[in-house]
Amino acid sequence: MNNSRELILAPMVRVGTLPMRLLALDYGADRVYTEELIDWKILRSVRKHNDILNTTDFIDQTDGTIVFRTCQRERQKVVLQLGTSDADRALKAGKMVEDDVASIDINMGCPKEFSVKGGMGVALLQNLDKAVIILKSLVDNLKIPVSCKIRIMPTKEETLKTVEKLVSTGIHMIAIHGRTKDERPQHFVHTDIIKYVASNTKIPVIANGGSKEIESHADIDKFREATGCSKIMLARAAEWNCSIFRRRGLLALDTVIVEYLKLAVDYDNSPSNTKYCIQNMLRELQDTPRGKQFLECQTMKQICSIWNLDDYCELKQTEYQAKGIQGRWEVCPETLGPPNKKPKIQKLEGAVEMKMRFIRSVYRNDTDLPKSVLHSWAGKKGLKLPKYDTRQEEKLFRTIVMFDGQCYASTFWEKNKKFAEQGGALVCLCSLGLMNEGDLVSNGSLLRS
Repeated sequence: MNNSRELILAPMVRVGTLPMRLLALDYGADRVYTEELIDWKILRSVRKHNDILNTTDFIDQTDGTIVFRTCQRERQKVVLQLGTSDADRALKAGKMVEDDVASIDINMGCPKEFSVKGGMGVALLQNLDKAVIILKSLVDNLKIPVSCKIRIMPTKEETLKTVEKLVSTGIHMIAIHGRTKDERPQHFVHTDIIKYVASNTKIPVIANGGSKEIESHADIDKFREATGCSKIMLARAAEWNCSIFRRRGLLALDTVIVEYLKLAVDYDNSPSNTKYCIQNMLRELQDTPRGKQFLECQTMKQICSIWNLDDYCELKQTEYQAKGIQGRWEVCPETLGPPNKKPKIQKLEGAVEMKMRFIRSVYRNDTDLPKSVLHSWAGKKGLKLPKYDTRQEEKLFRTIVMFDGQCYASTFWEKNKKFAEQGGALVCLCSLGLMNEGDLVSNGSLLRS
């Protein structure tokens, strides 16, 4: 049994993406978990090597979003946490990723309604026979190690009994969050139950749940001693300041954010995910003048400018664009489906087309939305209201706006019908001179070739 000391980045929704995982490794984490990835999301994705970023990407074939991005640098350290309620789906998903990760972990600890209703997360602890079938299937058929992450039961005896049944499947490790399925972060962590289980289990136990009391390495050592576990998993403590993994002590938050941002830019992380992660670092600092300025940001360059990295961001983005990188906004049906499949909307003869995307958060009021502005202007001019012809391919949408004898369309395919209509209206407004192009460029709505 391997009882060597390890510090581990816990699986965290929207936080455990590639930039944060790499930052944790840079600061000294021994192992990093992905955010929970649902089996069917992996199954509907396609695996591609990204030559520009030198990453392996699993891309959703229905809308072009990145389901999972990884790189060789974390190959021996990254654990993919899988959300599943079905052994067949779990195995198929595991087979798809087993060459790109160090191991697979089954999430049996998430108490969120989405997971529980789908028979995943803590629901599996209420259906141990199914949990055992899932784990056994993966252990017997994958070439990489398999583990699971659970929450404690009401008593130490019940918890141990549950763990023994899961361990019987041949898993190599188990992570235990020291709260029950009904307890939340404000509740006390039952380190005594973790310690009891760890001392009576033949495989390594990872202790989790102590972030509330962990602010330094000395606190990590206290948690290690209290749980009797050599392997400690950190969630919120790492989310707030990832340098908690540094043996030499915490770094200033601004330093951490700058280093995180560089990785986010280097690996073309989405602005929305980057912003979410930084918001979790800033916490109460979001109420400061700089924090409020940050909250107004919509693009990666705007975010970077808060920490004086806008030149670095622009340089990288220019480099990637020159190499032909394709982001989510450039995705269209013909790049997702089979090469011989033609999209329903091709080049529109006589139509005004522009590379324009609709970002909902830019507009503070419904009256400011492109469709509202266009309809209001049409009414004042006594013109017929525009008509919207929206086409769908897989989970992508594109709208042709027909107004005053002319057709308008954005070249971007949106992820829902409403956004596609707004994007088409944006093109119409810009073409009619009713919206300032400079403003559109600054908020990221207009992209030039």
